[in-house]
Amino acid sequence: MNVKLTVSFLSLVLLAHIPFVSQAQQQNLIQYVNPLIGTAKMGHTFPGATVPFGAVQLSPDTDTIPYAVNGKYNGDVYKYCAGYQYDDPTIVGFSHTHFSGTGHSDLGDVLVMPTQGKLQLNPGTAQRPQDGYRSPYSHQNEIAQPNYYSVLLDKHSIRAEMTTTARVGVHRYTFPKSDASHLILDLTAGIYNYEGKNVWTVVKVHNDSLITGYRQTNGWARTRTVYFAIKTSKPFKNYGARYLDGKPVYNGFWRKFNQQDNFPDLAAHNIRMHLDFDTDDSEQITMKVALSPVSMKNALANMDEETPDWDFEQLVQKGQQQWEKELAKIEVDMLNKEDLVNFYTAMYHASLMPTIYMDSNGEYKGLDQEIHKAEGFTNYTSFSLWDTFRAFHPLMNLINPSRNSDMVASMMAHYDQSVLKMLPIWSHYANDNWCMSGYHSVSVIVDAIMKGVYKGDVQAALAACVQTANTRRYEGIGAYIDLGYVPDDISGTSVSNTLEYAYDDWCIAQLAHKLGNKEVYETFIKRAGSWRNLYDKSIGFMRPKDSKGNFRSKFDVLDTHGQGFIEGNSWNYSLYVPHQPQEMITVMGGTEKIETYLDSLFTMHLPDHYFAQTEDITREGIIGNYVHGNEPSHHVAYLYNLTKSPWKTQKRVREIIRHQYQNGEAGLGGNDDCGQMSAWYIFSSLGFYPVAPGDNNYWIGSPLVKSAKLNLENGKVLVIKTQNQSDKNVYVKKVSFNGVAIKDFVLSYESIKNGGELLFEMSNKPVKR
Repeated sequence: MNVKLTVSFLSLVLLAHIPFVSQAQQQNLIQYVNPLIGTAKMGHTFPGATVPFGAVQLSPDTDTIPYAVNGKYNGDVYKYCAGYQYDDPTIVGFSHTHFSGTGHSDLGDVLVMPTQGKLQLNPGTAQRPQDGYRSPYSHQNEIAQPNYYSVLLDKHSIRAEMTTTARVGVHRYTFPKSDASHLILDLTAGIYNYEGKNVWTVVKVHNDSLITGYRQTNGWARTRTVYFAIKTSKPFKNYGARYLDGKPVYNGFWRKFNQQDNFPDLAAHNIRMHLDFDTDDSEQITMKVALSPVSMKNALANMDEETPDWDFEQLVQKGQQQWEKELAKIEVDMLNKEDLVNFYTAMYHASLMPTIYMDSNGEYKGLDQEIHKAEGFTNYTSFSLWDTFRAFHPLMNLINPSRNSDMVASMMAHYDQSVLKMLPIWSHYANDNWCMSGYHSVSVIVDAIMKGVYKGDVQAALAACVQTANTRRYEGIGAYIDLGYVPDDISGTSVSNTLEYAYDDWCIAQLAHKLGNKEVYETFIKRAGSWRNLYDKSIGFMRPKDSKGNFRSKFDVLDTHGQGFIEGNSWNYSLYVPHQPQEMITVMGGTEKIETYLDSLFTMHLPDHYFAQTEDITREGIIGNYVHGNEPSHHVAYLYNLTKSPWKTQKRVREIIRHQYQNGEAGLGGNDDCGQMSAWYIFSSLGFYPVAPGDNNYWIGSPLVKSAKLNLENGKVLVIKTQNQSDKNVYVKKVSFNGVAIKDFVLSYESIKNGGELLFEMSNKPVKR
């Protein structure tokens, strides 16, 4: 890989293999982060500058692939979920908001591109970059690090550098000598763009170095408004704009003005602007772009609060110090440098989202489109809950509990502002985009309460969970309540929905039991067993059933498309009963049969045509018929712990780690999905995993670390040690906590929350029962 992964101005040097990273060496942890892992193939993540959980993710976008062509979905756009594709030869510009590894997308707000020479306001194409403002670039001249990104734009001979604060993106451009240097401000650009996505755009030019404005879009988020403020370190000599709306039917009396050149009051659906400068050779111009969910005034206040001066290097350093603090929550020694890079890159990925969604004064726009102020918590958005409830939020409960408590408080604020009275499904910038199945905010809330993390009103939380689970109009819930399953003739993902509702209902039952609400407990513990209603014992798999109680006749257990499941097939989803795994094993024929099932899952071959119509699933994310690149299978390897061969969990966990996580630009076997893939890696590398969040137990696997130290928020330290660790010694011979042997492969949260020592003795031979 040719990308430079060192930051020269920090003079970072590679650490030797040591038991733990010492305090004096903690400033070197960012060298092990490779932001380019996962930037190819499926558009997993973005390589640009951001601080942990920052509202601004300033990153290059490498093409302008439209969401639709001739009115039909364009499959190629899927690769651009995060805006950046490693294999693309050109950069279109640098925008300020991105998702990390989602299977759908939006954002890409306020795109900036520096140019010089003839003014070009069209981006051009990758095949003919000379026809537009985009530029070819080389990975040889690209630097990617936490909170710093730099690249040489070959066409314009301009060095571009990026850094951020939580709400401000800071650009520094080094220009050649020219009397025609430009900063292009493209307010039409966006990720998953299409005609009509921009609802309205407003720009106010206050003087020769300050611009404010906003744009409203209608996309994955139905109504999303982003306000911005822009300052340049050097006054621009001229500026101009082009409206791209075509000839309007009605243009009012604004036609009295020439709105293309040096006109300060702009408004249209689509606007592109240019700011013009004279530059000396190697002259640097810095630009600040602050964002707000509330107002232009707040955007400017965010800028003044977070970037009061123009010290670019200091901002880089401050952001990287934030990353050092985040990464140091877990200090590890690994078998080799590649594993260190993978581990700390996973830590990095698991700290990108959800993102802060409020201004420096605490104000934010709520789901009701009104302005609210977060009192006593930090408000967050972009909860990809179908993914992150599984391991990401449990990881936050362990190493970042205060932040996760704020995330739960954000979900509760979402509920309070919802006219539908539902907790978030997929929270997105004062919207719910309703993506994926289940109501998994329930899992996040319950797990946080069961672990004592959430400090808010737990009775109100239970009421919100119950209300959400009883919203009959949402995706078959009414039929699910009446029949005990979601019928196939009501939902195309009926089995997925049923299984996920059943798990969420079990979570509600656990919370009700904890709070002593017997009525709610009995209702929801019964609903938690609804998965049984779709198990077809004649074939040994979950199967869609219609409203009359008939199993679907034409059914393929291997197909991932149109069979009643979302992003998986019946082979994978039939094992999705994380809350009642022992009962599932009994129903499915006992431990020997389930062991054979699991063996077949990992060793059989799934031909390509079975997932050809499911764009989230690719060959890279599959081991046998086990689809690790999609989250419903993330607990499956741990189910061997309930068989007579727990050593197979250890074998499979190590196999998945080695097969699905690589140190390279295509280093992930599937979408990172806002940190879920990375959280699985972190937990599994440490040697345990939360199979059923809401239950305070972790299941033992096979640690990858040689040693680890978890610096818990309460000041306690959890130390993990391994004896005889190696690539071949994947089996756990013995495991103990504080000297007491663990024989049932279960580690409780209560035992580790106050620190202690978890010791694994590893072997190259399985311990067979």
